[in-house]
Amino acid sequence: MVGFGYDVHQFAEGRPLILGGVEIPHSHGLAGHSDADVLCHAIADAVLGALGLPDIGHYFPPGDPACLNINSLKILEKAAALCTEQGFELVNVDSTLVAEAPKVLPHREAMKANIGRALGLDPARVGIKATTNETMGFVGRREGIAAMAVAQVR
Repeated sequence: MVGFGYDVHQFAEGRPLILGGVEIPHSHGLAGHSDADVLCHAIADAVLGALGLPDIGHYFPPGDPACLNINSLKILEKAAALCTEQGFELVNVDSTLVAEAPKVLPHREAMKANIGRALGLDPARVGIKATTNETMGFVGRREGIAAMAVAQVR
């Protein structure tokens, strides 16, 4: 079974930029109730979707004080635990970050290691790609970052 996830967050001043559990040097972070790790959120929704379960907002409501600034690797750990509870095995995940800046590929191996650890996957089974939006739309105007992901379970 396969699931798809998508997430987007606006840039915000005064917050660190966290992607794949890695703090990436940049002038802005992402706005959100959690750490706003758009990559982890898209991957978590892909895993949950493959299981036919509700999205991360069901498990981590945006207004819940317990979720304030939560490390999104914890969200991935919950998705992996639900996978096991449902009697499935996570096979792999693949994802794409869409951002004009910053360059994220220098941090890819660290992100793959973090995501793999949180999901109980070999980092070789965690795909992370990055692209720009060719200066079009909100991403092109550098207003935020989007991420898409797929996950396969068996």
